[in-house]
Amino acid sequence: MAKRLGNDSAIGAILNEIIASNKLQSGLDEVEVKTAWFALMGNGVGTYTKEVQLKNGTLYVSLNSAVLREELHHGRDKIIAMINAECKREVINKVILR
Repeated sequence: MAKRLGNDSAIGAILNEIIASNKLQSGLDEVEVKTAWFALMGNGVGTYTKEVQLKNGTLYVSLNSAVLREELHHGRDKIIAMINAECKREVINKVILR
């Protein structure tokens, strides 16, 4: 049975309760990370990006260009910091470029 919140509860608390009770946080995190990837990397990297997935704190990015993959490989720590800063919390801890 779901826990009832009073009428004087804040909308943020109600939404957090719904997200927690329905186990929606992982899906919301994946959408947020995908949006952050394309926003932070720009159109140049976005055109070569085939797929972006988030699984258990690891970001998997499939790219069409081997040269771009090698360039981004050197900046993995910066990518992690930028995406976590965009999400305002630690969502990813590892990046795997494929």
